[in-house]
Amino acid sequence: MAEKHVVRFEPVGIEIEVDEDQTILRAAAEQGVMLMHGCKEGQCASCKSFVLDGEDIELDRYSTFALPDYELDEGYTLLCRAHAYEDLTIELLNYDEEMIRSGLPIQERTAEVVAITAVTHDLRHLVLELSEPGELKFFPGQYVDIAVPGAEASRSFSMANTTSRETGRLEFVIRVYPGGLFSEHLDQRLEVGHQLNLTGPFGVFTLRDNPDARLVFLGGGAGMAPILSLLRSMAERGIDRPTTFYYGARTQRDLCFEDELRGLEQTLPRFRFVPALSEDEWDGEVGLITDVVRRNEPNLTGADAYVCGPPPMVEAAIPMLEGLGVVTKHIYYDKFTTTGDAGDSKVLEAESR
Repeated sequence: MAEKHVVRFEPVGIEIEVDEDQTILRAAAEQGVMLMHGCKEGQCASCKSFVLDGEDIELDRYSTFALPDYELDEGYTLLCRAHAYEDLTIELLNYDEEMIRSGLPIQERTAEVVAITAVTHDLRHLVLELSEPGELKFFPGQYVDIAVPGAEASRSFSMANTTSRETGRLEFVIRVYPGGLFSEHLDQRLEVGHQLNLTGPFGVFTLRDNPDARLVFLGGGAGMAPILSLLRSMAERGIDRPTTFYYGARTQRDLCFEDELRGLEQTLPRFRFVPALSEDEWDGEVGLITDVVRRNEPNLTGADAYVCGPPPMVEAAIPMLEGLGVVTKHIYYDKFTTTGDAGDSKVLEAESR
């Protein structure tokens, strides 16, 4: 059995025990400590932290775009890749203390496929029914890891439903990629009645308690899933905050869940859904979603912003939102990384959720 070491997180003063075989992020999640993270594969830098004390750390493969060599030399690390071989003190650079202390321990579940529906030419709506104990507690906006049948790998996908919406069921919106380890299996071999193994929940893309702040959601592609979960939760809980959901797509055939989102405009009187197309002419908004937001929102001072989708969209949206007045710490984002080799020997393949 591998040795355990104590890792202390500052400035929050939380300590956990970490097995040498675990990453620090995984150990924290298993103990219900919700640290900021995104891809869990060393690509997005959401979990980047600074080592205050201790130096015996080993990193699994990661992207030098997320952690350049000079930052590694200065003492930075990626918690999703880091293994502790002595007691450590870590300074969290990106954290929400209330969120850290409200975590749910990781659970393992088996689920049966009950529906696979094509909602666009390349997005699939996957519905699973949980086997006994028949429930998976999670916060809207979180995700689970689904084991890929026949492979020693898993892929991460955000839930589109809420815990209370369909007890015992989980919904996902998954983009199909040619050669995608899970998505190709989903599109070509997975059938109703098949079993899948799940682990979770993970993620901190959850609604913060800030009732006086306006909400702005930006999504693209499979980024629909966690935002739909958040909106469904708001409707269930009667959270009536001024809210706009900007969703970017290429053409009209890339739009989905429009009827439900238009229905939410009736359920939530101060909610507005604004889809935009970048490659089609139509009666609605056109252009890149960041340009559409900039045209429609001259001032977002005091707003909370949630951004979810492919990395280029997220990376373009963050400075745009900051320029419109959103405080950086009130921009919450989830990058959906895609399968592939970015030309960096430390890149670990990860599939979009």
